[in-house]
Amino acid sequence: MRVGHIDLSFHDASAIQIESVLRAHGLKVERSAAPHEEMFRRLGAGEIDILVSAWLPASHGTYLAPIEDQIRKVTVLYEPYCIWGVPDFVPEDDVTSVTDLLRLPALEKMGRLIQGINPGAGISRFSAAMMLAYGLSDAGYRFRTGSEAECFDRFEAAVEARDWVVIPLWHPQYLHHRHRIRALQEPKGLLGGVDQATLLVRRDAEALVGAEALAALSALHLGNDLVSTLDDELRHSVL
Repeated sequence: MRVGHIDLSFHDASAIQIESVLRAHGLKVERSAAPHEEMFRRLGAGEIDILVSAWLPASHGTYLAPIEDQIRKVTVLYEPYCIWGVPDFVPEDDVTSVTDLLRLPALEKMGRLIQGINPGAGISRFSAAMMLAYGLSDAGYRFRTGSEAECFDRFEAAVEARDWVVIPLWHPQYLHHRHRIRALQEPKGLLGGVDQATLLVRRDAEALVGAEALAALSALHLGNDLVSTLDDELRHSVL
């Protein structure tokens, strides 16, 4: 059984749970990871049987739409949503909303680099739109895509130094297990709202998965808090 997940650690943590169910039903698992667009391409091309998971409708809906008729939506594993966050030591009275980034004291204290992850992620598309909509570039801010390590390490270094920083992030994610991160209000509604992290199986692979395994997967719900915990455990057992 070919199981694919988007190449981010929390997707890996979720995939491990799905693969455990499949193995418990006697199925041999072949796992793979790739960036967002590539993993959905593989799903559409029949190169994988299962995708863990699609954030629908906002974050990944555009990738699923061309192949949706080939796919069964099996279960919702958790309820993800994107944020722009700041460490909790940034006073809420000073920075409550994205719009506060354009005013003092944020203009004096906030780091101007907003470091994101890969460009195919929903949070990256949403963040690029926010830069334009709020005029943040005119105030000297810049949004940059990059790797998980570039994004997360920048945040943790800022926390250690007690520097003000904005991180484009999401729930669930391991940093929430280790830090208190306050979501900024985003009045223009550009962050996509709450999605459903949906387990996808190709319809032509349903018979291979089998009725019993599909029933077990259909009953599975992990929840945001558990995925954040699993992500943290996975990263820090490996790193």
